[in-house]
Amino acid sequence: MEQYEPDSLSAAQVAAMRRSLANGRASLTRRSLLRASGVGALTLGGLGALSACGIPPAKREGSQGPSSTDHSAEEKTLAFSNWTQYIDISDDEKHRPTLEAFTRRTGIKVKYTEDINDNVEFFGKIKPQLAAGQDTGRDLICVTDWLAARIIRLGWAQKLDPANLPHAYAHLAPQFRRPDWDPGRAYSYPWTGISTVIAYNIKATGGRKVDSVTQLLDDPKLKGRVAFLQEMRDSVGMTLLDMGKDPGKVTDADFDAALGRLQKGVDTKQIRRFTGNDYTGDLSKGDIAACLAWAGDLIQLQVDNPDIRFAIPAAGYMTSTDNLLVPAQARHRTNAEKLIDYYYELPVAAQLAAYINYVCPVDGVGPELAKIDPELASNTLILPDKAMAAKSHAFRSLSTEEETAYEEKFAKLIGA
Repeated sequence: MEQYEPDSLSAAQVAAMRRSLANGRASLTRRSLLRASGVGALTLGGLGALSACGIPPAKREGSQGPSSTDHSAEEKTLAFSNWTQYIDISDDEKHRPTLEAFTRRTGIKVKYTEDINDNVEFFGKIKPQLAAGQDTGRDLICVTDWLAARIIRLGWAQKLDPANLPHAYAHLAPQFRRPDWDPGRAYSYPWTGISTVIAYNIKATGGRKVDSVTQLLDDPKLKGRVAFLQEMRDSVGMTLLDMGKDPGKVTDADFDAALGRLQKGVDTKQIRRFTGNDYTGDLSKGDIAACLAWAGDLIQLQVDNPDIRFAIPAAGYMTSTDNLLVPAQARHRTNAEKLIDYYYELPVAAQLAAYINYVCPVDGVGPELAKIDPELASNTLILPDKAMAAKSHAFRSLSTEEETAYEEKFAKLIGA
């Protein structure tokens, strides 16, 4: 088993990380577009024609393509596609410290490309090659869970070798181990978790706490100053939880009932609008008093504006993941597995979490993160405690037909 010894953090690196948090680079640039476009997701509906640790893999719609020949032994290279501003960078923005450290230890050169701006848009780029059984030119990709599920079901992801993932298996946090779309993480590992919570501007609410979807939808003092998210699974999921329904077991009737509650909020003008992460500016100014929000945004917002607060509803909150997959026919699966495993080493995971501020899926990373910034290590938006983790819920995997129907209904609701 190959063991990596991560570089220790220098004082300059720690200072650079803290400056990155202060200048806003770490969080708010992460999602300049929607995590998943409601209308764009409908294009996936047309694809209908088309285990690790002793746990069987998820059911697959497509046939398993021929095994790809792995050239990792003779080709010390790796092509990695990721979202923009989703990895640690140096203070002068010329270096990616963790990637460069990986290359020094392994000799594997990483071609890192920030070419994912939207799940649907990116899938459109790689779908023709995947469908044709061709190499996409990428050995590792990072996509949100619903798209990861689709790629796995279609047979377009390579099964991972547990022997190359000792740190990943040992350190993966319990709440991320058994997604219904990839039980046992046979094909994927999370890069980050994404929590959907309630955010509010305490000045705009007149000093009142907002901690439930019921308040967002029914409190007359918030009328016209409420925002929900354009991501269907987040807005509908949070509404379902408020209704006492489990998004992990959602039925058509449950979905329609939740949509009805949101429609009432639209009709009465309780809801001002549905947003991507552009809610951040209006929330800071107080034009939006309260909203659904992504936790990674709130850490930076709170640095810039002490009036920004967040709440975890008693009913629970929605969580999703961005996930690392090796596409079918990729030439360097073993190299990709080594990189996945590297980011589950505790010091490396801490460096990544300190920069991007989303939920770290690596269990036990707290002490290493505390060396960088004790406040980050105690922030439950980055490292959920057991009580918070127990309140997390994921939207169940949808069939192609369900996904199309649900997204169509939601797109009509939000006027997309």
